[in-house]
Amino acid sequence: MTMNDTLATAMSNIQNAEKIGRKEVFVRPFSRMIKSVLEIMQNNHYIGSFEIVEDGKGNFIKINLIGAINKCGVIKPRFGVTKDNFEKFEKRYLPAKDFGMIIISTSQGVMTLEESKEKGIGGRLIAYIY
Repeated sequence: MTMNDTLATAMSNIQNAEKIGRKEVFVRPFSRMIKSVLEIMQNNHYIGSFEIVEDGKGNFIKINLIGAINKCGVIKPRFGVTKDNFEKFEKRYLPAKDFGMIIISTSQGVMTLEESKEKGIGGRLIAYIY
């Protein structure tokens, strides 16, 4: 089985497990991008703890869900954004002002759109969650 977008697969697994009320979900395969997105989700209280389980076959992540996610997904294509046109994408991907967040990959690492606004840097849109 080949996977083109492991992050998209991970996000849809989390979304589906959250919908049916599961307390934990396993995401495979593991990547640094998935790990940094999960860290942001954890810091913003969308998920509980998560741990990387090494099984010798690409490893997987065990995520504890806390029932705080309404919807999450990746943004395709990965739009490039400059610090001037953030608002357009916030309107497009988030349901209301100050509700949810967009995760962006910048030259200074993966962060939320709010953090990149504060630092005044652009980047590429990766995912949204609310």
